[in-house]
Amino acid sequence: MSLPTGPLVAWLGDDFTGGAAVAETLAFAGLPAVMFLEPPTPAMLARFAGLRAIGIASTARAESPDWMDRHLPDLYAALVATGAPVIHYKACSTMDSAPHVGSLGRALEHGLASTGETCAPILFASPEMGRYQAFGQLFAAGPGGIHRIDRHPVMARHPVTPMSEADIARHLGAQTSLPLAALMRPDLGVESFDRLAAGGARGVAVDCTGPDDLALVGRIIWSRRFSLGSQGIESALIAHFRAQGSLPEEPPRPLPSPVNRIAVVSGSASVVTARQIAWAEERGWPVIRLDTPALFGPDGPAAIASATDVALAALDRGRNPIVAALRGPDDPALAATRAAIAATGLSPAQGEARIGEALGTILSALMDTCLSRALVAGGDTSGRVTRALGVLALEPLAWIAHGASLMRGTRAKDSIEIILKGGQMGPEDLFARALGARPDTGKEGEALSRSFATNLQGGDKDHEEHVP
Repeated sequence: MSLPTGPLVAWLGDDFTGGAAVAETLAFAGLPAVMFLEPPTPAMLARFAGLRAIGIASTARAESPDWMDRHLPDLYAALVATGAPVIHYKACSTMDSAPHVGSLGRALEHGLASTGETCAPILFASPEMGRYQAFGQLFAAGPGGIHRIDRHPVMARHPVTPMSEADIARHLGAQTSLPLAALMRPDLGVESFDRLAAGGARGVAVDCTGPDDLALVGRIIWSRRFSLGSQGIESALIAHFRAQGSLPEEPPRPLPSPVNRIAVVSGSASVVTARQIAWAEERGWPVIRLDTPALFGPDGPAAIASATDVALAALDRGRNPIVAALRGPDDPALAATRAAIAATGLSPAQGEARIGEALGTILSALMDTCLSRALVAGGDTSGRVTRALGVLALEPLAWIAHGASLMRGTRAKDSIEIILKGGQMGPEDLFARALGARPDTGKEGEALSRSFATNLQGGDKDHEEHVP
């Protein structure tokens, strides 16, 4: 099978970190990819020759269904205009969504309507990242092993969309009236998918329990115009292309060059991010708390100025400052911030936007000191911060960790280096790796995949407690 010329995939990221992870997956597989912050003009596209994939970032994960109704048709139309045979709505691999915010059901409805597709493959699984689908349900690696998503120690406590349902069709079924189904192992053929579609299903969750399933799932995705799910969509397509002899094996991943200093801003309340901040703090990185409740009152500008001044002073001393809005789901500042948002009459999404914009203002001031590299923690935060920095497009530069690679942020007159990290992503020492320390090899996710698949087959008794 020979691949068509031009873009193969066009994707819409429901947040910036997730959208960047798609670019990472494709680029390091040998398929040049760029994610734009707005639908690209011909002039912008001309700055990037030979693209095989084009993405557009959005903040849809933090938005209401009304927002989606207003914005998704135009965003999907821009993707269709690229001519790519596969259009992908990139959702978080942990299925973050609810009927009132980040509705994947609404994204599915608009995606089908915009592309003319009748039935979309749904794949949140990404085995290399420790995400799996089995028996129509979603599982994810986390503290203590692999957990069904509704029992995941982090996702069950998500501050915006706590997960209470692992069955993918049920979870999405609360967000749309479209009929949904599941395609389960070992029956992962295109013909079986087509039968479910012929029976009326408009979306089908496809099992994927490890790397060996990816090529089969990729064949299904390649046969359809529109898909919804994580960067596992691209991993599956890559596996399918390689199985058909259309794409060479993955070239060596480029590693980041070391830099002397880096700045970190974080709007994430994740346990994972909190551990990363604590790891760095224990090793001398100064942590500066942004007074988030103050942002919703008259002292907001002073709170931003104070955090900026302390971070600038740290840079002057040769340190790597971390400006943190929150430090985990149990941080008392979380409840105080929610109360402050409610007192102003703002919606939670509007409150998150204000925090992200404040962090963007701070990081912009830090970058103006000739700092060349920064890290942003938090999927929704990343969107606000990159816009504040004037970034127009993001392309992968070097491998650091899954879902947290070094990107070149193209601006109107220059470029910066930036890492966008979702709340759940990255090892504890991620911030040090962002400086140029040796990253992981990516093998951990592969080992977890094998252990999960073995578990489903009744083996590896030492891990049975992780699979409900």
